[in-house]
Amino acid sequence: MIARKAIAEAMGTFAMVFAGTGAIVINHVSEGAITHVGIALTFGLVVMAVIYALGEVSGAHINPAVTLAFWAAGRFKAREIAPYLAAQLVGALAASALLLVMFGNVKSLGATLPAGAPWQSFALEVVLTWFLMFVILGVSTGARETGIMAGAAIGGVVALEAMFAGPISGASMNPARSLAPALVSGHLEHVWVYLLAPVVGALLAVPSAAIVRLRKPKPAPGRTSTEDAL
Repeated sequence: MIARKAIAEAMGTFAMVFAGTGAIVINHVSEGAITHVGIALTFGLVVMAVIYALGEVSGAHINPAVTLAFWAAGRFKAREIAPYLAAQLVGALAASALLLVMFGNVKSLGATLPAGAPWQSFALEVVLTWFLMFVILGVSTGARETGIMAGAAIGGVVALEAMFAGPISGASMNPARSLAPALVSGHLEHVWVYLLAPVVGALLAVPSAAIVRLRKPKPAPGRTSTEDAL
């Protein structure tokens, strides 16, 4: 069972990194044909597609920070953390390696680098990942990002945040998405920002979600949720 989940996580992370960072590379090769807006939408759309395709299998975390936050929230088994993180990294590395073979070391293979001071990008990544995980906890069931609107909601947040924050921090929100192109392209400067900040942000979302009780309790026997609202 865990093997099937790990394979799904590897495939999903591969798809996300290949399409997302691939959009950055192809935008450079095509002299801006995709545009910044197109890159942001690519990230959002591929995340949405992966959630719909694999959400019922592994939960479609495709992000180490998300996996760790689900565990911190008590929704994920500790023994499955290592297989998930390993699969996510393998999938991301495979995507970056394939892009390197196809296009060469163009645009650092979409690696995330701070446009300004590292602390600025660190703070931005913390907030971005906090909000992303806040939404994920609200639309997920257990550690599974499932449901008719879960993929649209999460993919929409990814696109939104990439749209406005991408020019400053790269809007990574995902340690695997940043580490893989950094390793394969050889640009490891400031990679600590993108390994630490998303994890901090995702973990901060756990108590935030608990405070506002995103997971609604079941109505008491004999009462409906509509009656509770009244």
